[in-house]
Amino acid sequence: MPQLQRLAVNADQICNKSINLTNEQQHYLHRVLRLNQGDKFIAMDGRGHWWLAVLEAQETGLIASITEEIVVNRELAVEVTLMAALPKGNGFDEVVRQATELGVARIWPVTSDRTLLKPSGQKVDRWKRIAAEAAEQSERQFVPTIFEPISFDLAVKDCGQKHRFICVARGDNRHLWDCLIGLEPPCPPPRGELSIAIAIGPEGGWTDGEVKRAIEFGFEPVSLGSRILRAVTAPIVALSLVGTAFEKC
Repeated sequence: MPQLQRLAVNADQICNKSINLTNEQQHYLHRVLRLNQGDKFIAMDGRGHWWLAVLEAQETGLIASITEEIVVNRELAVEVTLMAALPKGNGFDEVVRQATELGVARIWPVTSDRTLLKPSGQKVDRWKRIAAEAAEQSERQFVPTIFEPISFDLAVKDCGQKHRFICVARGDNRHLWDCLIGLEPPCPPPRGELSIAIAIGPEGGWTDGEVKRAIEFGFEPVSLGSRILRAVTAPIVALSLVGTAFEKC
């Protein structure tokens, strides 16, 4: 199949093998991507489904007709939840974008003792759009779930993943890589068979009290190496290690 553009759609836009495109999607396909009636693209619902779709013109605008479902397998063998403390400025935009490209399943923005950013609802909507765009670009089957910001204490308390790690900049902790290679999912496993949560701190790192509370809720302190990483770099390093460990499963 030739290289085709991809578009993330909501499941409720699909009815009787037709996709009711929003005005924004019509503009993007026609004006930005320069697609016209009869041109094909890939529609993805962010829940694991891809379809080959063809643009059709109607009096009310453009719609898309589904011609066939496309079976692909682009996801990691492990479901990763990233619990990332919010960095200052717009740094979380890049965390969302690159974490999506690297295969994360869920992102919990976390407010911690050293968090400075207090995001608005518009920020959360922006992060969801960024995740959808990054999933399109990286040919993901799933668009990561972006949760509303939550306090660190609630995040570690409500964490349901079986394997839980909190990245700590200093201390004599096991390297995350050594922890990951000890996990052996069946190959290929059902999606969700192996679940991991990774907590990344803000500028200045987690406080001693936060690390202690995380340990109380089953998190293992781990290291990402001997260098001190920026708050927007550490999530990328952690997820790259996960990808390296599980990409071939």
